[in-house]
This record gives sequence, structure tokens and C-alpha cells, in this order.
Amino acid sequence: MKKKENQKKEVKKYSKNLSVINAHAGGIDIGDSEHYIAVEKGDSYEVRNFNSFTEGLKSIVAWLIAEGITTVAMESTGIYFLSLYTMLEEAGIDVWLVNAKHVKNVTGRKQDDTDAIWIQKLHRCGLLQRSYQPENEQRILRTYVRQRKNLITIESDSVRRMQKALELMNIKLHIVISDILGKTGMQMVDSILKGERDPEVLIKYKDSRIKASNEDIKKSLQGIWSDEYLFMLKQAYDEYHFYQTQIKECEEKIKQQLLKYVATIKEGDITNIVTTKSKRKPIKNQFSFSLTTYLKEIVGVDLTKIPNIGEATAIEFISEVGNDITKWGSLNQFSAWLNLAPNTKKTGGKIISSKMMKKKNRAGQTLKMAASGLAKNKGPLGDYYRRMRGKLGGKGATLATAHKLAKIMYTMIKDKKEYDIEKMNKSQEQYKKQRIKLLEKQLAKLKNAA
Repeated sequence: MKKKENQKKEVKKYSKNLSVINAHAGGIDIGDSEHYIAVEKGDSYEVRNFNSFTEGLKSIVAWLIAEGITTVAMESTGIYFLSLYTMLEEAGIDVWLVNAKHVKNVTGRKQDDTDAIWIQKLHRCGLLQRSYQPENEQRILRTYVRQRKNLITIESDSVRRMQKALELMNIKLHIVISDILGKTGMQMVDSILKGERDPEVLIKYKDSRIKASNEDIKKSLQGIWSDEYLFMLKQAYDEYHFYQTQIKECEEKIKQQLLKYVATIKEGDITNIVTTKSKRKPIKNQFSFSLTTYLKEIVGVDLTKIPNIGEATAIEFISEVGNDITKWGSLNQFSAWLNLAPNTKKTGGKIISSKMMKKKNRAGQTLKMAASGLAKNKGPLGDYYRRMRGKLGGKGATLATAHKLAKIMYTMIKDKKEYDIEKMNKSQEQYKKQRIKLLEKQLAKLKNAA
């Protein structure tokens, strides 16, 4: 009797027709040269195609406004959508950028005009999920931060070419000097390019902190001075300094945008911002000015207090995520967006797959880089990384620790609470106690068995 009653309770009734969520909706299929836009008119659909020039984008916005469209969904690959997205947003139209996987058309009917209609139908019934897109001020900051990171990557190629040219001339500076980009290394390279070849003269640039002996440094500076390799060295040297100038210009733009971002959030109040140069010892690839005050004003907490989260890591994370963490409904959704959680698929009550998705998320990659540096950390996060490495290996430990960092940062930004190391220590102590109890039980079983 109970089984029959349960079966009756489990019966659910659903509406026959799909409900309309967005009555004044449009669908856009984005292309490189043409954009197809579909709107509903009575019992039929009207599809128009426009070119992708600025004139065509303006025509799209004007037509959608004239048709009374209040929201549109667009499917795009690459960055073709961005110009139209920005213009529609400025015109007051609610724009949804959707994943191409979510709007797959019926097999065998893949055309641009029918794609636009299909997108409009799905969006009208509220069956699409919105992809994350940053606000305007965050988007500008993100562009500058990404550009700086790209410049650092290109600059590193110049350094490798400098090292290669020195090696081809059998100049073994890298053996006696830890970093060729230091004061001693750059002064010696500059002097060599100006025509100096005598090790007795070049040794004068040696810094007092270098541990290698003068004799070893002199031997390392006795090279084979070939014109073609000196030319290679000069070009790489000039290229390195060019990118250094580019990075400084980029950092100045970042500073200005941070100030503007804070002013937008604080409604013009920037009294707490102190624009001073960083007093700390300069570190490779770090910013030339202090970012902590800006970042704290943007998100409300100091993320740099988390172990191995420096200012460069924090600004890369914030430029990708922004200050409104509630755009993700939960911590699980946030972790999935960062690609730090497995893409679990269930059917029939069984897990059939739990592989990681093959996608690149810059914020998630930033956290992975920070997590990999916790191997030698003596705090609770370092202990967690080493524990995971014993279970999952190096790659798995990096992923698990990055997920842990994501949870900490999500909670800090959402609840506006600073990093609490005591809470982390308590969690670590609790784990140790549970581990001791488990080992004691295993020891007792072994004793009984003996």
C-alpha cells in the first residue's frame, strides 16, 4: 500500500506549452563579415542580415530599437561579438552572450538565418544561460592587465635570445651570475655592446653581493667575439628595453583605470587612495607601484593576505572576476566557471564521467599558478597542498589547492571578511586529530590480528 501511495505522489503534471519569459526578444547569429538578426512579427519571423562594418552595427541597433526589442541573445565565436555587444549595451538593450553548445540547431539544418530564429525562440522561452561578461570599467582594466601579461611573455623571449647570443660567443655569465637581468649582468652586457672586451674592465661592474670569485667571473667573460653574434645580442638587448618601456606605459594606464574603477564603485570618493611608489624591494615582473589600496577598495578585502597571492596575482584575478561575486549563484557554479571542478555527468543515478572540461579560464589559470607555488609554504595551505600531492600527484594537488584558494577568495569577497589564518589552523588541527584517531584504530586492529 505504501508503494502505491508513493507512486501516486510522484506523479507530476506539466504545462503543455512553453511559457514566454522574454516577450520582446531577438536572436543574433554573429559572423566575421555578416550578422543575422531574427525578430518575431505576429505569426512569423523576420530575419535581416547586416554587414559587420561600424555602419552595419549602427543599423542593427537602430532596427532593434524601432522593433521594440528589449533583450537579445547572440551566439559567437572568437571576439566578433564584442563591438556589437558594447553598442547594444550602451543603447539600453539587455544582451545575452550564450554558449554555442547550448544553441545547437537541428541536425542537417545549419544555416545562418535559421540559427538566428532558433536563438530567438530559445531566448523568448528563457531556455538559454547567460555567459559571464564584465562591466565596462572592469572590461577596460582586464584589457590592460592582459596586455601587460602578454608583453611580459614576449619580453621573456628577448631575454632568451640574449642568453643564446652570449652562449654562442661562449660567454658563461649565467654560470657565475644567477640573473643576467640584474644590475651586474645588464651593465656588463651594455659595456660589451659598446666595445669593451677586457675582463679586467668588465669585472668592475660586479656587485658586492655576488658570491662568485673575481677569477671565475673573468674566465666567464673570455669569449669568441663574432660580429654576427654581437649583432644578435644587440638586437635582443634593445628589444628587451623596448618591451620594458611598453610595460611601464601599460602600468601607467592600469593605475589610471584602477583610480577610475574605484571612483565608479565609491561614487567619486577616492580619499582613501594613496598613489605612492612601492617601498618594497623590486621583484621580477611585479608592478612598479603599490596595488593593495586600489584592490582593497574595489573588492572590500585584502586578497594579498592569502599566502602566495601577490599583487600581480590579485589584480589578474580581480580583472577577470570583478567585484560582484554574486553573479555566480553559488560557490559550486563559481568553481565550475573557473574550470577548477570536474564536469560530472550522471545518468540513471550513476556517474558516467567526471573529466575536467577542456577550456581555458584565465582566472582559474592564475589560481593554479599561485597554488603550485605553495609546495614549500609552511602554513596550513602548504600542508594541504602536500597532503593532496600524496593522494593525487602534482597535477591533482595543484588543481585541488587552486579550488581551495577559489573557495577562500569567493567567501572573502562575498562576506567582506579578511583572511583568517586562525580558522585555517583550526581546520588543520582538526584534520590531524581525525588522522590520529584513524591510525590508532588501524593500529588496534593490527594488534588484535597479531
